[in-house]
Amino acid sequence: MTWQRRHRSDPALPQGSWAPLAALLASLLLALASVGPAPTLADDLAEPPKVLQATARHRQVARLVTRFVERYHYARPRVDDELSELVLDGYLKALDPGKQYFLESDIVYFSRYRHTLDDVLRSGQLDPIFDIFRLYRLRAQQNLGYALSLLDHEPDFTADEIYYFDRDDLPWIATATEMQDTWRRRVKNDALNLMLADKSWADAAGVLRKRYSRVLKRINEVDSDDVFETFMNAFAHTLDPHSSYLSPRQAEEYRIQMSLSYEGIGASLQLDDDFVKILDVIPGGPAAIDGRLKANDRITAVGQGDSQEMTDVVGWELDDVVQLIRGPGGTRVRLQILPADALPGSDQYIVELVRDKVKLEAQAAKADTMEVERDGETLRIGVIDVPSFYQDYDARSRGEEDYTSTTRDVARLLKELQAEGIDGLIVDLRGNGGGHLTEATALTGLFIDHGPIVQVKDVNGRIDVLEDPSPTAVYDGPLIVLVDRFSASASEIFAAAIQDYQRGLIIGQQTFGKGTVQNLYVLDQWVQRAPEEGLGQLTLTIGKYYRVTGGSTQHRGVLPDISLPSPIDARSVGESNRERALPWDQISATRYSVQPPLPVSVQDLSEWERARMETDPNVRNLRLDIAALEEARAKKWVSLNLEQRRSEREQRRREQLARENARRQALGMDPLDSLEQLDDGERPDVLRQQAANVLADILENKARSRPVLTQASDS
Repeated sequence: MTWQRRHRSDPALPQGSWAPLAALLASLLLALASVGPAPTLADDLAEPPKVLQATARHRQVARLVTRFVERYHYARPRVDDELSELVLDGYLKALDPGKQYFLESDIVYFSRYRHTLDDVLRSGQLDPIFDIFRLYRLRAQQNLGYALSLLDHEPDFTADEIYYFDRDDLPWIATATEMQDTWRRRVKNDALNLMLADKSWADAAGVLRKRYSRVLKRINEVDSDDVFETFMNAFAHTLDPHSSYLSPRQAEEYRIQMSLSYEGIGASLQLDDDFVKILDVIPGGPAAIDGRLKANDRITAVGQGDSQEMTDVVGWELDDVVQLIRGPGGTRVRLQILPADALPGSDQYIVELVRDKVKLEAQAAKADTMEVERDGETLRIGVIDVPSFYQDYDARSRGEEDYTSTTRDVARLLKELQAEGIDGLIVDLRGNGGGHLTEATALTGLFIDHGPIVQVKDVNGRIDVLEDPSPTAVYDGPLIVLVDRFSASASEIFAAAIQDYQRGLIIGQQTFGKGTVQNLYVLDQWVQRAPEEGLGQLTLTIGKYYRVTGGSTQHRGVLPDISLPSPIDARSVGESNRERALPWDQISATRYSVQPPLPVSVQDLSEWERARMETDPNVRNLRLDIAALEEARAKKWVSLNLEQRRSEREQRRREQLARENARRQALGMDPLDSLEQLDDGERPDVLRQQAANVLADILENKARSRPVLTQASDS
């Protein structure tokens, strides 16, 4: 569950009809009897939470947002019984994503609300929302209290038992006894993870005591605004993943973050259960420049400077972790990272970053060159890395002619590369999550002479066609666009247009599939008299992007002409994996003219690339690493035997070292004695090299197909 700040609340039981209430009371009595009294907590946890209840402002917002949704959301949904079911499921998942608090009997009790939450939203009578939360908090108090009591005695780490850390596909826990056993295993696993990092049981118990107490304190301090915001987001996310509601307090925090007026690492963070997770890395920030932090990585500890002790932040509030990470520019912060795909207890690593503002110049596109040998000839390949679609909007608004933008930077780099005599070009959009739509259309215009770039359809069915703003192309040579699963939004508009015009080949991985348009509504502006504290803001999906062919980029993204292996898990990253994502669909194509065909078929290029990858040691190593990742991702449980876990970890490290040494041997390099000797900086960019090889194939066949010119004879 995501709570943004510390607040207080109240543990009163839900009210309702006698039959469900009797079942609920029986369940509570069983739980309390089996759990026993909770251990004494710190003084700041002992104060009973305050009463939670809806305010007049909450009721006003609920009614207003419901009207907005039915009138302005692209899908034109009806807030009815069917949607009520989805809202309830989403709210329960937001509160208890790991199914470790609610009992099955609780879920049965909540079924009374399955077809009434639409009425709750229309009327603003929000009592059921707070009833559900109060029971959630009571369950949290019981289970976390039990977890704290378990820390008084060291568990048996020699027993052969397992812990399911991924409960998505498991049913809700049926009895208090099963709940107790689940928490016993969770505590044991949490301790084991710390002991694998060379902590003693006593040290691990101390860390966990603070961690569980923090989680309990955070839940006890949740206030009515937090509960309401969580429910409203459960409602918004039934529409699509990009619609959301922010309370007045969170709207102000968002405004501060977007102004980039603070010093930090340049990453958006999100609280996911008890972990602070990297939502995305902001181009131009310290984290992006360092390059090691990835979306969905988890921050488990934070340290200041070069040597200050690391502070465990699992279970912390998001705001408190952000405050630890923020600091004066030029100072250092260390983050302990558990990689996104890592199993519990896997090796973690430390990232040391120098705090700084996100800088526009650090986002800028950059150029490089590569050389590929073919038949004794050296082909010179230009590469332009475009990390985002940026624009210095303030400078443009002031009327400055030389304002910074993606298109202007790329145009300059293209001229520089052409002056160097490149034979072909790769535009690298890997990891580019989008940005300014106008930059996507303008950048496309550097590679085509004229024509439409993208179609935009709004909630009323009106279609706007956005045209290439430039009269002529800047570069008309052989072109490849390199993409991955993190290439999204504006990146997909550019890649789709290049593909549809047959202007170049798209190589890599299927892109993200974010093809929707959002609008921000400041709710205060839509009422005659807003309360002093404000009503917050609503982000609503109001349109979709469509290619010139008529197909949407939404959900499906852009499919590459030639696929390359990628360590990014397409089953967990991307629009198609997000609940309630709007579907792919199609409208009429617009008029456009394709470029002349390539001198060689895409099928031939694909076959040559597949054959080449089979013999490339770097590709073989990448595929083996991906296979190891896939095996880890498939696991939903871990052993709770300490020696077995140590053995499994060492086995993974030995296998990784063996894979790396096999690669090095095939390339004639010296083997490594340990993984500590591995320098990621010396590893080649395998996918960029493969893109260069495909481009060399095109150039080679282009040269062969060029007509031979002969001088006419006088005879």
